[in-house]
Amino acid sequence: MDLDFYRRLAKAIAAQFGDHCEVAVHDLKADPDHTIVAIENGHVTNRKEGDGPSRAVLEAWKETDPEKLRDSAGYLMKTHDGRILKSSTVYIRDENGAPEGVFSINYDITELLMAERAVESILQHKADRKMPERIPQSVNELLDDLIEQSVRLVGKPVAMMTKEDKIAAIAFLNKSGAFLITRSGDKVSKYFGISKYTLYSYIDASNTNET
Repeated sequence: MDLDFYRRLAKAIAAQFGDHCEVAVHDLKADPDHTIVAIENGHVTNRKEGDGPSRAVLEAWKETDPEKLRDSAGYLMKTHDGRILKSSTVYIRDENGAPEGVFSINYDITELLMAERAVESILQHKADRKMPERIPQSVNELLDDLIEQSVRLVGKPVAMMTKEDKIAAIAFLNKSGAFLITRSGDKVSKYFGISKYTLYSYIDASNTNET
C-alpha cells in the first residue's frame, strides 16, 4: 500500500470539504489494535493515528473471499456523543486483489440534519430514516457495540436466552469478526455467563452451521 499517496489524498479531501470531514486510512497488516496509520480532522470521531479498527476493517480480516468485500458509499454512522456522520468506505487492494487497507470518509452532517428537521417541521413532513450505527472510538467500544447487536438479533436479554439463542448470538459475533479483537473471548464469555470452553464449542457450532 502506497501510504504516502493515501496520506496526501486524505489531506486533499479534508481540505476540500473542511473541518466537518474526517478522512482515515487503516492498514490491514498493522497491529489489530492500532490500524489507523493516517487521519485528517480526527476531532470528528475523536480518533488519532494508532487507534483501533472500524467495522469495515474487522470484516476485511474475517472475510476469506476478497471478492465478497464491497465498497460502501453514503451510509450513516453515529459518534459516541450522538453526532450523525455520512460515511463511505473503500477497500485498498494489492496487485492480486487482496485487501491491504481501508480508506474511509466520515462527514459530520448533524447541523445539516438539524436544519432539515427545522424545515420539515414547517412543512409538516417526516422522512423515514434508517437508524445510524455508532462509530467506535476504541476496540473495546466496538466489541461492546457488536455484543449489543448480537443481543438485539436474538431479541431477548441474556438471562432469558436458551443455549440455541446464545449459539445464535455467538455466531453473529464470530461472523462479524469480534473474536479478532484481543481478549474478546474473556469479555464475551463473562457477558453470556459461559465458560471459555463453552464459548469455543459455540464458535465451532456456528462454523459448522455456516458450511
